[in-house]
Amino acid sequence: MFVKNINTSQAFIANDGCQIREWLHPANDAVDLPYSIAEATIEVGQSSYRHKLKQKEVYLILSGAGQMHINGEVQLVKRGDCILIPDESIQWIENIGDEKLKFLALVNPPWTKEDDIRM
Repeated sequence: MFVKNINTSQAFIANDGCQIREWLHPANDAVDLPYSIAEATIEVGQSSYRHKLKQKEVYLILSGAGQMHINGEVQLVKRGDCILIPDESIQWIENIGDEKLKFLALVNPPWTKEDDIRM
């Protein structure tokens, strides 16, 4: 059995500017998974940088409200929303609410620093 609490994960700032805490990553945890899962946080009034990943990505909004940008399309997002981000898409998300914007980021294949390209 594998159990990991998010509070044991060290926070770091990813290339897109988000504060990240990895929940599961096959390179760092004893798991055989084709994806990684991380919790991302963006402070009120802030946004991630324009960037793209070589991998597909899914955001699951846990709290807050934002404005999601993917390849020129823009949509408001909020707690409970699921966002599919195709591979190689130019993307960023803005926190337009009055609380921290938190979301899970599922990346398939797993996220790597080298595949996270700031525009």
